[in-house]
Amino acid sequence: MLEVGDNAPEFTQLTHQGKSVSLADLRGQKVLLWFFPEAGSPGCTTEAKSFQEHRPYFDENNVMLVGASFDTIEENAAFAQKLGLDFPLLCDTSRIVALAYGACDDPKARYPERISVLIDEQGRVMRIYDRVDPRDHAARVLADLIDPL
Repeated sequence: MLEVGDNAPEFTQLTHQGKSVSLADLRGQKVLLWFFPEAGSPGCTTEAKSFQEHRPYFDENNVMLVGASFDTIEENAAFAQKLGLDFPLLCDTSRIVALAYGACDDPKARYPERISVLIDEQGRVMRIYDRVDPRDHAARVLADLIDPL
């Protein structure tokens, strides 16, 4: 079970743009890795739109947004294009990233759990969001960045 203060599990995964992204590539900035169940579903659309709308505030706080689902490159690419998303969506079809981060506990899981992990500039877990409301998740994360525990 992943806990605050742990080193975040390393990953290298293809994005919806067909590019490879690894956690090591993102060192030096915070990363919000947010898992969503299915591209295009109502809750995922609400959550993704909120992250996109709040993107300038994440940028101001040096936070890279990285979405992750079990969707294919084509499915995530269509989702990103439809919503005008300008941050990477990992295509974790193998479920390796979700298993490492606790977003699923079975390699045959149909969907990942809706969780997020905030990772610091050195790759350590800062916060785990395991009860996510897609309607206010982006704002909640930003509030935590502004007024951390």
